[in-house]
Amino acid sequence: MNPNWRSFLEAAEGNFDSASSDLLNFGDAAGELQAATTQTIITPLTHLGLIEVNGDDAKTFLHSQFTSDINHLAEGKAQHSGWCTAKGRLQASFLAWRKGDSYQLALAADLQEATQKRLQMFVLRAKVKLTALTDSTVLLGVAGPQAAEALADAGLPCPAEAMTTAQEADNTVIRLDASRFVIVAPQEAMANLWQKLTVKARPAGVPVWRWLDVEAAYPLVTLATKEEFVPQMADFEKIGGVSFQKGCYPGQEIVARTQYLGKVKRHLFRLRSAHALKAGDPLFSPDNPDQSCGTVMTVAPAPSGGFAALAVVQSNFADNVHLESREGPQVEAVAVNP
Repeated sequence: MNPNWRSFLEAAEGNFDSASSDLLNFGDAAGELQAATTQTIITPLTHLGLIEVNGDDAKTFLHSQFTSDINHLAEGKAQHSGWCTAKGRLQASFLAWRKGDSYQLALAADLQEATQKRLQMFVLRAKVKLTALTDSTVLLGVAGPQAAEALADAGLPCPAEAMTTAQEADNTVIRLDASRFVIVAPQEAMANLWQKLTVKARPAGVPVWRWLDVEAAYPLVTLATKEEFVPQMADFEKIGGVSFQKGCYPGQEIVARTQYLGKVKRHLFRLRSAHALKAGDPLFSPDNPDQSCGTVMTVAPAPSGGFAALAVVQSNFADNVHLESREGPQVEAVAVNP
């Protein structure tokens, strides 16, 4: 994170996690979470990193590596995408969009450096340049009933449809769904944008945005869940993150075989838990004595109390899921796509 941006947020009463550098809250974690249920909030997305890919072969390179159809990612559009191992397991997931002739990839911050280095290994002689933008560019999330008005007041465009983008000078706005937007802007522009956006949007920490991710069933791969899931286990194909019409990419044969043979037994579920849990925690069922029946993917405090999470769970054991062991606390699991 850019130290100037962090100092600005700390001056605005932002509190950071010393281990992860996530922005936890602005002094009222519970109030911020409640506000997200009915009001408009703004969150510095410090849990995300950003990579720019450009060069004459950028499109061809990304298309050959990622699970989505990068060849048809047009200007003004955004895609969910993934990068798999040779065994078809997601080692990173992205929100991808075009900015002029370059491609920008938002991913979990704790995977950004390693992902960029590993992608670089496959560039070989291709005319492709990968650049980390995490320190020079800032991502903000705005969500709620007045989100579009807040954007307009800040002089920012409002994309009309989900998974579309709009540009204003060096600023990009991505519409995720009906009421959620991501703003991507140079660090030096953010202080001014923040002052304008917070007239209508209440500042909130990353846990609030993670709760919105759980509500939206957005499966973000992080370091804790790297190489845990075939894309279909996280229902990744249901949000447009996998193309079954494109050519080869790492793990493509396994992903395609899994799809066409219908052998996916694990899917994305929302969890409700009275007990604390974290990404990567294993789930068990007394009905399945041999092995874990799932893995927690994203966790957030819930406005109603306790915790909300996304998890990949073996469907036939979802009625009886326990945290960390078969004797652990029971959690409620509800299928995202029943």
